[in-house]
Amino acid sequence: MRTKNRQAPKLPNNRLIKRQEMWILTAQGWVIFLAITAAIMFFSITHLYPFLAVTSPIQTADVLVVEGWISDYAIAQAFAEFKSGSYQYIFTLGSSVEQGSYLVEYKNFAEIAAATLNKMGVPQDKLVTIPTPDVIKDRTNASAVALLQKISDANLPIKSINLVTSDAHAHRSWLIFRNVLAPKIQVGIIAAEPSNYDPNNWWNSSEGVRTIISETIAYIYALLCTWKT
Repeated sequence: MRTKNRQAPKLPNNRLIKRQEMWILTAQGWVIFLAITAAIMFFSITHLYPFLAVTSPIQTADVLVVEGWISDYAIAQAFAEFKSGSYQYIFTLGSSVEQGSYLVEYKNFAEIAAATLNKMGVPQDKLVTIPTPDVIKDRTNASAVALLQKISDANLPIKSINLVTSDAHAHRSWLIFRNVLAPKIQVGIIAAEPSNYDPNNWWNSSEGVRTIISETIAYIYALLCTWKT
């Protein structure tokens, strides 16, 4: 008895779907992938914070510069640095206060930081406030430009500065300030320690995780931009 050749059912002509081959990982491939992922996570946990919160001061810097928006806890560390160094002046930078400006006499963070440092014991004649423009983005760059403008306008003989800023913000500030001020002015960096999370275990707090993730993204953005004026 002759058997009929069975043919595969013919699919209707449909332009919305198509058949294609797909590559997937083998068991060995998954092991390698998971091992690489674990290594990246371990490296990030152990090396990311020290990279972002870098401290590399210039021992003979002429001026200490403070980003005025940092916490009082960080400003206290700037005060200790000023006392222990041989700085001629301490400059404070900062844009307008966004909340509470109707309740206080100070209208920008530069003035607030300077008043705080004066209260701690820095003589008034050693303090220079530099208000920075209110910008939607690139505020750190605006601060660096305002600092350079102040130094140029006053014809100050400044060869080097140390910049004090909040912990994980340090590497980004250092990058931007160096790109704006160098080679005429050398820039050192001092990362103030945080008070709201443990920097050695930043991954155990929501504040630490948010800070590190946001600063990592911001640093990559800063790295890809050109900050020369």
